[in-house]
Amino acid sequence: MCGIVGYIGKRNSQEILLEGLKKLEYRGYDSAGVAVYTANGLEIKKAKGRIANLESKLEETPLNGSVGIGHTRWATHGKPSDVNSHPHTDNSLKFSVVHNGIIENYIALKEELTAKGHQFVSETDTEVISHLIADLYEGDILKAVQKAVKQMTGAFALGVLTEYEPDRLVAVRQASPLIIGIGEGENFIGSDIPAILEYTRNVFILNDGEMALLTRDGVELMTLEGNFISREMFHVDWDIVTAEKAGFDHFMLKEIYDQPKAYRDTMGSRIATDGRKVTLNELSITAEAIRNINRVHIVACGTAYHAGMVGKYVIEKMARIPVETDVASEYRYRSPIITKDTLVIVVSQSGETADTLAALREAKRCGAHVMAITNVVGSSVAREADDIITTWAGPEIAVASTKAYTSQLIAFYLLGIHLAQTIGTQTESEIAEMITALKQLPEQVEEILAQAEDLKAVAEEMAKHDNLFFIGRGLDYAVALEGSLKLKEISYIHSEAYAAGELKHGTLALIEDGVPVIALGTQLELLEKTVSNIKEVKARGANVLGIAVEGEHELLKSVDSTFVIPKTLDVLSPALSVIPLQLLSYYASLARGNDVDKPRNLAKSVTVE
Repeated sequence: MCGIVGYIGKRNSQEILLEGLKKLEYRGYDSAGVAVYTANGLEIKKAKGRIANLESKLEETPLNGSVGIGHTRWATHGKPSDVNSHPHTDNSLKFSVVHNGIIENYIALKEELTAKGHQFVSETDTEVISHLIADLYEGDILKAVQKAVKQMTGAFALGVLTEYEPDRLVAVRQASPLIIGIGEGENFIGSDIPAILEYTRNVFILNDGEMALLTRDGVELMTLEGNFISREMFHVDWDIVTAEKAGFDHFMLKEIYDQPKAYRDTMGSRIATDGRKVTLNELSITAEAIRNINRVHIVACGTAYHAGMVGKYVIEKMARIPVETDVASEYRYRSPIITKDTLVIVVSQSGETADTLAALREAKRCGAHVMAITNVVGSSVAREADDIITTWAGPEIAVASTKAYTSQLIAFYLLGIHLAQTIGTQTESEIAEMITALKQLPEQVEEILAQAEDLKAVAEEMAKHDNLFFIGRGLDYAVALEGSLKLKEISYIHSEAYAAGELKHGTLALIEDGVPVIALGTQLELLEKTVSNIKEVKARGANVLGIAVEGEHELLKSVDSTFVIPKTLDVLSPALSVIPLQLLSYYASLARGNDVDKPRNLAKSVTVE
């Protein structure tokens, strides 16, 4: 969840490191720093807070050199401070390390090194690495790093420099993402592709247990034991503009407006030209294996978990297979019942979520077929799963997920149809009807976005309150949970989502005069009951915003204000009803003066447990 960038070449490394860190700031932004080889040796500049603080320091005293490493931090060990910022060094100031992840045995290592005379200045686990490498160094930085990682347990991506060998940069990956960029007379490391995309489109994606030695003239890939690896280079064909704001005030707003394209791209060639069949040709699971599935587990974290709740409903309705949804951080600790006939679906935008990866590995250990839904080709989840459905949402920069979430919904709809086709639980006409409605979603989202300004005044009024509630039934409850999370993440308004039918079981005690309630009423089979629940909160003084379906007037009579979404099949409504909730969260955060793209205490990708 921290960001790493590194450069070795002929250009000014300070500029490249800063630009790379700016592209990675979504991964962590409580401090930042760089280490650069200069005429004076290895020099380090660090600053608490945003990268702009580091940039100001470097403007005052630039670091001139053509080799360096940089880091933007999201704290796990030690509070945000200059001294806890990366890069870290040893007592001699000759070795420097940037690190993403957690060293689980750092206390034991620290005690051993302290006994040898090493003196530590920070509260971090990372500082141990620089001291350990220095302790093991015998003239070859590559061998010292290899010895060090054998003593370390946990998750780590590393960039390592030593003043003794200014023409070498070492990179290591163990359970934390790292890529290598290949240039002409220069090479790069980064936690994510946007960090280096301005300079090269040719990359090697390191796997767990691999490392790289970078010089100006080349890159050698090897295992942690030093066995050399040959690997095909990956060419990135993203347009760099997709990683920029494209004229929007914030990445989050841009990504909300990206959703029609993300829907179309994720459906892509997966729908037959006659519109009557879904073709998931990328899946290796056989028709026989699908027919033998006796249960499905959907495992994910946060927003992806909410997508999984919709996925549960879709698969059960379409394919008639029982489905359980689990929070990934809890999954393997409850000893889930997994057999060879269990399909485990893991969902992760980044494909690097630590808890989701751990759940994936547990499921594979138990013999299940594991399918991944992820937005990142080449990610750990994508590589380790038996099958993958890639969501083509493009890079998502804002911490609060929008287009990645809705693309996951599209992936679940496609999978639900695919399973139903294979098992025979839906007729051809039922499948054709759903596909027709699915293909209409992008245009319907565009209709909603055309009304975005209508939500601004509502959101500004909401922003004046410190407590807010969401209610809904069935799929509306799943969307209510996501809407509530989005609001909490970026506006910092305390918000809770409840299944509307549970109101009488205690929740009504929290409703008082003027409290805002957002009521979703898009499930037409449940609309009468939802209206009844709305009347319950209205009777206790709530101010209710209803999310209604076009042409359904019953809900309109029961609320104080309404936002109407286009009519679609009930099962597809989450892909529409969440859009106004995303916009409400965005405008409420804006009204409160918050940093929309970088909410406090959160990072984009949670790569440690």
